[in-house]
Amino acid sequence: MIVQKYIAILLVVFMAAGLFTAPVKAAGEANLKINAGAAILVDAESGKVLFEQNADNVLGIASMTKMMTEYILLKAVKEGKVKWDQEYSVSELVHKLSHNRSLSNVPLRADGTYTVRELYEAMTIYSANAATIALTEVMAGSESNFIKMMNDEAKRMGLKDYKFVNSTGLNNRDYKGQHPEGTGAEDENVMSARATATLAYHLLKDFPEVLETTSIPRKEFRPGTDDVIKMENWNWMLPELVFKYPGVDGLKTGTTDFAGYCFTGTASRDGKRFITVVMDAKGGAGQGTYKARFDETRKMFDYAFSNYTKTEILPANYEIKGKKSLNVIKGKEKTVKIRTKDPVSMVIKNGEKDNYKPVLVLDKKKLNKAGELTAPVKKGEVVGYVTLEAKNGDKGAFLTNKGKSSLKTPVVATESVEKANWFMLMMGGIGGFFADLWGSIVSGIKGLF
Repeated sequence: MIVQKYIAILLVVFMAAGLFTAPVKAAGEANLKINAGAAILVDAESGKVLFEQNADNVLGIASMTKMMTEYILLKAVKEGKVKWDQEYSVSELVHKLSHNRSLSNVPLRADGTYTVRELYEAMTIYSANAATIALTEVMAGSESNFIKMMNDEAKRMGLKDYKFVNSTGLNNRDYKGQHPEGTGAEDENVMSARATATLAYHLLKDFPEVLETTSIPRKEFRPGTDDVIKMENWNWMLPELVFKYPGVDGLKTGTTDFAGYCFTGTASRDGKRFITVVMDAKGGAGQGTYKARFDETRKMFDYAFSNYTKTEILPANYEIKGKKSLNVIKGKEKTVKIRTKDPVSMVIKNGEKDNYKPVLVLDKKKLNKAGELTAPVKKGEVVGYVTLEAKNGDKGAFLTNKGKSSLKTPVVATESVEKANWFMLMMGGIGGFFADLWGSIVSGIKGLF
């Protein structure tokens, strides 16, 4: 008992002295806990993952599916396969589904015609399901054909953990027996949060004009007609709507009984853009709600904008320490200086600039076994690249290899080195011959003694 008392007294003294104080977390260290089945936060420019939680769990995505439909449509327009003013005549399936107001829809007349742009806006702003199917019929003849295009495009993007069974994100039972051929009556689209973020990343990279539509808070469908419908964007984080957040201009919500409350968001401020995904978001009481998906998204945006800054790590014309030049053979000069071509910037945590170091990677195809260039060398010729590595060995996660490569800059020769003429090359060869000969003689003489 006496020993125990002494130990207790010592513990109190040590704690008072701060010897057992819990370590303080570094400023800005992630302390996020997102109340959702899965979540991810990424830098929209590079695809660098800044936070993830169950990001590879495969879950329902509901109407976030429509990001793929948007991507394929924008691609078709760009390639001239579809025109914005192209008119569509309503099919029986689309007409019937469009009048199911328990789903998100704009009613379409059986004898009506609608432009691709009208249908696109209804899909993108109001998540109109029948309008989405109409667009698949424009592009592929049927939604069944379009599903193959969706899965092919996902494969091309390098997505993992996904399955598309329709273009809308509805449960197939909502089709009332007219679901796409080759799919099950109870099927629903699924993806991981990482795959969903990757899809959003490609959509913003390849077709940034999508934001011109996703940022519209309210719009009338068929204004000035008897069919006018007021469409309010389901993304209630737009600055004009109820859960407004500065800088939010996209991207896509999704809700079904199977998927819960989902949201892929994007916001841009102070030269930074982030992408977030929450899947099956829950409120404080553990129930899924519209508000929950925006509250959980807000947590990630707050964290990102407060703790990350786009920072120039390396300037242009940077000379690599210990490797400011390369040796050159068969040239009028024996060396050539090298330096970076462009600056390297990346989104990093505040105050962590010094945690990154430049790493030089030379192009082995341009070097001989001794690591030398062979003349002629042109000014501006790329001889390798510099990339950034964390000093603590953290490789970091990126959505795509292309995104990771954006953190590289070419290394170029700063001047030209002409090839030496035949006489200089011959003299160099002769000089080298006699130097080798003299070296052999000296070695031989030393051997005598």
